[in-house]
Amino acid sequence: MYARRRRWYFVMMGVCVVLFVLAWAVVRIWSVPAAVGMCLFAMVIPPVAAMVANRRGPEDRWWDAPSGDPESDDWWDELDGKKRPRP
Repeated sequence: MYARRRRWYFVMMGVCVVLFVLAWAVVRIWSVPAAVGMCLFAMVIPPVAAMVANRRGPEDRWWDAPSGDPESDDWWDELDGKKRPRP
């Protein structure tokens, strides 16, 4: 589901922003190494969020779309066990 992936992406990016803000607004007062560690952890979140947002789920049936080449489409339909009337 696209909405679910989008929601997870925004949640992860929100956590990333919150970690950066907390690290340098609050945590650095008590421990600079902890703030740097929080930033390093927050730095890993955006690539992971992008992978989560762009992955295809089992409900994304992109392979069912016809290619436009009737011979190729017939061949793939035969492999998938689909019966299509030939023109």
